[in-house]
Order: sequence, then structure tokens, then C-alpha cells
Amino acid sequence: MSKLQMIDDESFASEVLEAEVPVIVDYSATWCGPCRMQTPILEEFAAAHEGEVKVVKLDIDDAPKTASRYGVRSIPTLMLFSEGQRLETKVGLTAMAALGEMLKKIA
Repeated sequence: MSKLQMIDDESFASEVLEAEVPVIVDYSATWCGPCRMQTPILEEFAAAHEGEVKVVKLDIDDAPKTASRYGVRSIPTLMLFSEGQRLETKVGLTAMAALGEMLKKIA
């Protein structure tokens, strides 16, 4: 079980758009193999950057409205939000270094 906070359609605005720190949203599903491979990378990244960025998971099967609103067509998809705006999207399994590059864009 992931240590990352799970969000859904109802909590998306308060947890992501209104967050005080930048947020990486992991759009995924329990049945997705690459998504399961992404989780430990995100957990390690979140621990290393605690206080700088929040990392949350959104299951596209449980939150179809949000996935559709942001045009998620393939998973895993990672989106970086800051101050309510989507700044970057990465589709597919994303390495730790690429996560760091995402974070540098808002530093």
C-alpha cells in the first residue's frame, strides 16, 4: 500500500489547486503495472523533498471527472501544479531525475 495521499474528484481542488506548495499528481490505476512501478519512485521523491512539494495519487477509475478534465489518456501520467496552474505533464514511467527537473521549473 502506498504511503502517498490518495485524492479524488471531490478533494482535487482543495488538495491540489489550493495547496500552499507545488503538487505532483500521479494519475494511475490499481491494475496498471507501470503505475505500480512509479509509486516507490514517487514515495522516495516525496520523502526527499518534504516541505518543498506534495505528491498525491489519483486513481482514474475512482476520479474519472478529474482525469477527463485534464485530458489523461494514458497512465501513469504525472502533472505538476503550482498556485492552481498546471505547469507540466509527463506521460509514462518517470525516473527520479526527471521528477527533479520538473521541480526545478518552479524554483
